[in-house]
Amino acid sequence: MPVVLRLVAALLAAAVLGGAAPRAREVPRDPANPTCPAQPNWTDIREMQLTPLTRNGVRILLAEGAIDAGLPARLRALLESDQAIEEIWLRSPGGVARAGNEAGRIIRNLGLTTRIPSGWTCFSACNFMFMGGVGRTIEPGAVFMVHMFTFTNEAGAIRYATEQGTEATIQLVGDIEQESALLATEDNDFLLRMGVSRLLLTDIMYQQRAVASGNAPAQRYCLTLEEATHYNVHAPPRIEE
Repeated sequence: MPVVLRLVAALLAAAVLGGAAPRAREVPRDPANPTCPAQPNWTDIREMQLTPLTRNGVRILLAEGAIDAGLPARLRALLESDQAIEEIWLRSPGGVARAGNEAGRIIRNLGLTTRIPSGWTCFSACNFMFMGGVGRTIEPGAVFMVHMFTFTNEAGAIRYATEQGTEATIQLVGDIEQESALLATEDNDFLLRMGVSRLLLTDIMYQQRAVASGNAPAQRYCLTLEEATHYNVHAPPRIEE
């Protein structure tokens, strides 16, 4: 039998014995942000819940929900009381930026690893909490979603300032510029300390539209696993031989 025919016969036999390989389920995409899922799985919990548990003999901490200003204190207290925790699993729509940075530093100081499980989404301030891990795992099917931070979401405050005239508007713009510069500097310093390429900021995060403009919505971007590896966001812990 010719080689090609033998190969075809072998493939057909494998299909009969093992059954056809199942197709990967297609996840609907967000039309405005095509790199991201239409319905991110980040929960609607308004204050991040911390749930320690043991799986396969490993003590882990589920961290789910929005990152609030009080999270760093709760996280530190829990990790000090349960020192067997080795890894933190994250699912969050983000929240208070500086609280995310501080939580990331707590995780790094304690030498813990972080993980985004398959199907879960980690967005905005959650990115920085995740990057605090000494080892960081983004499972296939997990979503590391980023955007450009902004201090201009308070439409009411902006409208009020403009109604008060030029001087009030200039003051508001100056405050926004100052806060933006400070947070950008903090984010840059954070990435360097965590061993993540700061090009993640300039190549990806800062390229997204921060606020909606006319019919154009604010933008989000979801890294591929290859991109996350390139910027050293995905950096699983090394297995000791």
